[in-house]
Amino acid sequence: MIYFDNAATTKPYPEVVDSFSKVSLELFGNSESNHAIGLKASRALEESRTSILKALKVEKTHSLIFTSGATEANNLALKGTAIRYKNRGKRILVSPVEHPSVYKPLEELATLFGFEVIKLPIDSFGRVNLDSLISYMDNRTILVSVMAVNNEIGSQNDIASIATILHKFPKCFFHVDATQAMGKVDLPYEKIDLLSFSSHKFGGLKGNGGLLYKKTMQFEPILAGGEQENGFRAGTTNVAGDVSTAKALEISLSNRLANYNNAKEIYDYLRGYFLSDPIQYRIHSDEVSDKQTPYVLNVGFLKKKASVIVEALSNRDVYVSSVSACSSKEAHASNVLLACGYSLEEASNSVRISFSSANTLMEAKQFVSILKEIMKEVIDR
Repeated sequence: MIYFDNAATTKPYPEVVDSFSKVSLELFGNSESNHAIGLKASRALEESRTSILKALKVEKTHSLIFTSGATEANNLALKGTAIRYKNRGKRILVSPVEHPSVYKPLEELATLFGFEVIKLPIDSFGRVNLDSLISYMDNRTILVSVMAVNNEIGSQNDIASIATILHKFPKCFFHVDATQAMGKVDLPYEKIDLLSFSSHKFGGLKGNGGLLYKKTMQFEPILAGGEQENGFRAGTTNVAGDVSTAKALEISLSNRLANYNNAKEIYDYLRGYFLSDPIQYRIHSDEVSDKQTPYVLNVGFLKKKASVIVEALSNRDVYVSSVSACSSKEAHASNVLLACGYSLEEASNSVRISFSSANTLMEAKQFVSILKEIMKEVIDR
């Protein structure tokens, strides 16, 4: 098997699964219960929270709300912040290539609460134009949301520069969806007001994630119920999942540079192959740099139907995706590629190939060999 769909989800580290199993069996008490096993579970939860904050070097400035993943974290960050601070202003800026879990909450804020949501200009790789951001900012703007790394093409925004710009506007908060960046690329965590992530994107388990936020902030909770997570997130806490999240991040960060170099070797090899045949392929992802991660490579198929290629690869135990996993079962064009200026035809016919620490250069070479065979067999569209 060759699994090149790591932007959708990664295989969990064995140590993460072991951690989850051990906590589930030994510390199964409710962390809110006032007895020995409940208190042990509560201590494990807080130790994991502290571990993550220290790993990101923000234990003095930030806190962490554990969530079910980045979708919930994005909803809490955007809705909770906007509603709490709506008296400051009702203007929100967002990049036009965000994940649906960012766009849809913003659409609700516009429809239900009258917020003005404005899409920022981007370059051909989906990166926010800094000069345009400056020109769009004013005293009515209370929130800016820009993803760290794009989930479809792997481009990386200049988060540090954006944060510097926004800090000149003290009424405005900066939200970053770091789903594809956490544990993979370094970010200026201390400069970010709100940061969302999902554990299963960096070797953790599905159904776990978090929202990093500055301690000076407040939110309106989006879930009504108990007082878990300092009153910001109601519901029985998934202690085993949260402990396993801390373990996954620990492993990812300790191997971050080696994992990055491994992914870059694979990325460069495959990108070079696709560039060598401009009649068949068009590359939608940039050369690796501080503006492009090596974990996501997007390729357009000029003569073959991408969905047919994905199916043919799957039949040979090779796994990639045609668009974002959150919409890949729906037949439509990539909103990301459309926003980057590609035609409807091009945006409807691309493949995302994404990597993790588990992948090897040998797999990339095998992938090319299998793809060559398939390209000969599949008829032109």
